[in-house]
Amino acid sequence: MSRFTPRDLDRKVYEAVFTEGPEKEKRLLELKGFAKELGARLASIYPLYREMAQKFLGFTVPAINIRGMTYDVARTLFQVAKELKVGALIIEIARSEMGYTKQRPLEYATVILCAAAREEFPGPVFIQGDHFQANRKAYLANPEAEKKNLKNLIREALAAEFYNLDLDASTLVDLSQKTLEEQQRPNYELTAELAAYVRSLEPEGVTVNLGGEIGEIGGHNSRPEELRAFMDGFNRCFTEKVGLSKISVQTGSSHGGIVLPDGSVAKVQIDFETLKLLSEIARREYGMAGAVQHGASTLPEEYFGIFPEVGCAEIHLATGFQNIIFDHPALPKDFRQKIYQYLKENLRNEWKEGQSEAQFIYRTRKKAFGIFKKEWWDLPEKAKKPILETLGETFAKIFKALKVTETLDMVKHIIA
Repeated sequence: MSRFTPRDLDRKVYEAVFTEGPEKEKRLLELKGFAKELGARLASIYPLYREMAQKFLGFTVPAINIRGMTYDVARTLFQVAKELKVGALIIEIARSEMGYTKQRPLEYATVILCAAAREEFPGPVFIQGDHFQANRKAYLANPEAEKKNLKNLIREALAAEFYNLDLDASTLVDLSQKTLEEQQRPNYELTAELAAYVRSLEPEGVTVNLGGEIGEIGGHNSRPEELRAFMDGFNRCFTEKVGLSKISVQTGSSHGGIVLPDGSVAKVQIDFETLKLLSEIARREYGMAGAVQHGASTLPEEYFGIFPEVGCAEIHLATGFQNIIFDHPALPKDFRQKIYQYLKENLRNEWKEGQSEAQFIYRTRKKAFGIFKKEWWDLPEKAKKPILETLGETFAKIFKALKVTETLDMVKHIIA
């Protein structure tokens, strides 16, 4: 590919994202290759987590899901990370998000990497497959078909250079069983099978960073006995050299937050003592970096500084940034109303009994990132700029609270 200006790169990313058919993959691959020529590189965060397993390094790694306006938001993220010298940073997308935001792995990895190249971000870029989750209903109906779906997704993600994957079979935990070991068995057996599949596909010289999960987020708080039941079972089933680097637990949060009838998000209590204990057990007994906190972006701002204090290895952040975008005064009112009207007319079957209109919209508006994908990317600069500025300010606050500023040089040293 011939060299071109930064503005040319912006245009070519846009054209590749909105190209249809076989030509799209070709354009994305060319762009990803060009971003690498400019110095951007995708990597596994495993070497850093291996260090964290030996000794907690004093910071909590943010894993940020970008659902819409991906190139612009990623550029803003890298601008802030570069300014604050943040190296310990993951950008991720979940299995479900790939569907409703219309972002397959190759597109997502390419857009993120091009954003890093555009901002001349000097560190490695960690892209993560978040919640590569077993669908409980599909799995119970046809286990082999659902396993095949998950393995196909893993293969697609690895081909796109997602070198960090969270395997989530916690949806299969069977609470009807009498013992914790039997409750966790479907979870650890499938997680071990998928982890082995990842190891069979990872490219030479790369150790994919893998996570597991012991409790469905939004359920009851995890306990040490559950962690041990899962990890002991996993270790019996898993025969490869490198297993899991982290474990996702439930400590009181909920994906998207708990929405009140007026559409606001209720303040929740995080069980930080449990999070601290589970992180310590994960490190001391199982050689992992620690525990992972999901559903954190809608938590009160004062909570973020506590995560490094309790030794939390990683936190996942998504809906809070989505809320900034949707609720920002700079977002054109007619566009917001167009989205909400569409949701009420076309997703009415998802309007649960007892939900207020505000609750329904809050729960479903994430799907508008895919339905109106091109219109989000086409927002006028006078709308985008203030939204991105607010996002940038939020990223900076979170980075400082999680103590990941000034981690760039260390990460560059550890991640060869």
